[in-house]
Amino acid sequence: MTRIIRGYAALRRRKKMCLFASTFRGTHSRLTRTTIQQKMKALVSSHQDRGKKKRDFRRLWITRINAVTRFHQIRQSKIFYSYSYFIYNLYKKQLFINRKILAQIAISNKNCFDMIFNKIIKKQI
Repeated sequence: MTRIIRGYAALRRRKKMCLFASTFRGTHSRLTRTTIQQKMKALVSSHQDRGKKKRDFRRLWITRINAVTRFHQIRQSKIFYSYSYFIYNLYKKQLFINRKILAQIAISNKNCFDMIFNKIIKKQI
């Protein structure tokens, strides 16, 4: 029986896999089977980390807004304010600003944040 050499398609597929795994260390970049496993693991991790990144940034924005609202409480010492109460009153007054923009305003433009904060307090009192 004649010897059949596997053709172009299989070589192309393996070469593509090796290019993806070229930055991996050791066997994970050289052997086909472990390269495939590492690629699958890397893609799963990247998918999970995209979700984690969203969670982490939202947590960061909430922390920043909370810090600024509590700083207002120290300065004005009339009303106790926390993040949750601030967001509750924002929605109650129908000031729909998302947390990312609020955090940017709180850090970069304190006067604008003061205006938003005072608007909520005036309507409340």
